[in-house]
Amino acid sequence: MSSTHVANPDLSEGNVRLGTAGLGVQQGAGLVGIIGLVASAVIGFGGMFGTTPTFLMKSWTQNYMFVLAISLGALFFVFIQHLTRAGWSTTIRRPAELIAANLKWSWVGLIPFAALWLSGGGHVEGSDAAHSNWGPGVLFPWADLEALKAHHPAEYDIVAAKSAYLNSTFFWIRAIIYVTFWGVVSTWFLRTSIAQDATGDIRLTEKMQKWSGPIAIGFGLTITFAAFDWIMSLSPAWFSTMFGVYFFCGCCTCGFSVLIIAVLRLQSLGRLKQVVNREHYQDMGKLLFAFGMIFWAYIGFSQYMLIWYANIPEETGWFLGRQIGGWGTLSFVLLFGHFVVPFVLLISKWTKRLSWYLLAAAIWMLFFGWFDLYWLIMPVVPADAMTAKTYMEVVEAHADASTHIFNPLNFTMLAGVGGIYLWMTIRRMRGSTLLAIRDPRLHEGLSFENQ
Repeated sequence: MSSTHVANPDLSEGNVRLGTAGLGVQQGAGLVGIIGLVASAVIGFGGMFGTTPTFLMKSWTQNYMFVLAISLGALFFVFIQHLTRAGWSTTIRRPAELIAANLKWSWVGLIPFAALWLSGGGHVEGSDAAHSNWGPGVLFPWADLEALKAHHPAEYDIVAAKSAYLNSTFFWIRAIIYVTFWGVVSTWFLRTSIAQDATGDIRLTEKMQKWSGPIAIGFGLTITFAAFDWIMSLSPAWFSTMFGVYFFCGCCTCGFSVLIIAVLRLQSLGRLKQVVNREHYQDMGKLLFAFGMIFWAYIGFSQYMLIWYANIPEETGWFLGRQIGGWGTLSFVLLFGHFVVPFVLLISKWTKRLSWYLLAAAIWMLFFGWFDLYWLIMPVVPADAMTAKTYMEVVEAHADASTHIFNPLNFTMLAGVGGIYLWMTIRRMRGSTLLAIRDPRLHEGLSFENQ
């Protein structure tokens, strides 16, 4: 790559501040969020459309992890630019910093989890327990070993052996560490970058570069164990050491997609003109292509191939639960929608340089980021997966297994959580500059050109 000089880039307030331009969307998003959460509560607690406490809590978990993945992907983008001392990204880094800074409120998503522990009781999906019997076992079977032993005895010994890690006290200690680390780091990057807008002190850039290495290590550890705790432990008999990397790919998919959408939307509102161009979009498209498609497919296939080839019942059962009934169809939809189709349509550099095309691709990938989390969180491993003699016995016994993908709760919860998240993001963008105007490498970003 090389760079060419851009004469007189527009760094005026009107070009680098959102102002009131996004106010209508912000207010609309907040209203949609409130209505969505209220509707979700009515549907979930009212047991409408066959909704159980387990399905309600899984729906919350899925959508919380979805918006969390967006901010974690943005945080990865921020620190990796400092770590590599990249200059091309200086013109788009501030929107990523603002999206990542939502992690300051990531602890709020744990409140429903805490409510489960405070409610007492327990329930394991598929048991004869009353749907009104709330407790941590509604979502996390390991939190109610007695119920697990009664209804899933084949899994009990495996899960009980993990109790040194899967216990309530340690679970909450880890959760507090995760959200604290993310909140502190994301806020620090944003505040340091904004401070440089005022002082132009190059030492602030050097400071962010210096700490990006340790932060990268902490980031990798926290998102890996958060994926173990909040997703993988929903099926506690199952385990995969690659699962944390798989979730990381999902974070990149969601984070990079939203970054592309946000920058394109800001430019459509008349901001960042002559600051962000198709050269930057091409590189953002490359990142989405590399991490959100190629790396995701590589990790997903590697995890599947190794587990299925080993043919260990407590491992294969997790995938078996995603191949029975309607889940088999959704698995193919995920494969083609998350990899095959976008791979073909976005492999050319020219498609990445067309703003309308890249916007459509980013929206597509964002949807499949949400869809992927549904596929990870919602299925239930059949109780007979570890005891059946053959694969086909399980397939035939659960041929009518429903995915509940069209349950209205899925959409009201997405509207609720997504609406509030969008409201927070726009509010943050309206309160800050959209460009790191005194970054020492800004000139590299303004004159960036792919070769």
